[in-house]
Amino acid sequence: MGLPRADVLRETERLRSEVEELRASRMRLALASDAERCNIENALHDGVQQELVGVAANLDRVAASVEADPEAAKRLLAEMRVDVQRAMEETRRLAHRIYPPLLEAGGLGAALRWIAAGANIPIRIDVAAAKDCPKQLVAAVYFCCQEMIERVAAGTPMAVSVRRADGVLTYEVVAECDVETGDLLPDRAAALGGGLTIRREPGRQTRVVGSLPLPG
Repeated sequence: MGLPRADVLRETERLRSEVEELRASRMRLALASDAERCNIENALHDGVQQELVGVAANLDRVAASVEADPEAAKRLLAEMRVDVQRAMEETRRLAHRIYPPLLEAGGLGAALRWIAAGANIPIRIDVAAAKDCPKQLVAAVYFCCQEMIERVAAGTPMAVSVRRADGVLTYEVVAECDVETGDLLPDRAAALGGGLTIRREPGRQTRVVGSLPLPG
């Protein structure tokens, strides 16, 4: 026997709702990606590019003054070293927003310790299970943790753990404070065929638990 007509209609509506939510999720991800690209472009133009324009101008000044006023040229070169160092740091920071080089070279644990140290966040990390996982899954876990770290105050204890079992990579991020997370955390997981839940204890703790299917 087939399903009763009412059950068929309910199932149809449920599937339609899931499809609409999936479309909305993809749209949020696309808009967020566009916004992030714009932010990076603006940061490159207003930050790194301006630093480099200043360095280029100062190089001309050094060349013009090196014979007439060597001491002034030395002082200018010292200033330029600071400007170049600042531009390099900003470039590295922007690279981490796209895909952290340390995530590729040192793995998830090293990348998380790096951003946590930069934000002055004490963090416990147990992510050995992420080793040898597909790059896109490790990146999803990383960016989830990064978003949480960026939303908590300095000094807030956090913990990250990753497990794998029965073909699923499960990760948990716990912040010892109330964190207002955005829509992108569940959207990123859904885009990779997984899911994510957020549990809050107001004023005390926020716990994010995600799961991602491993390739067969």
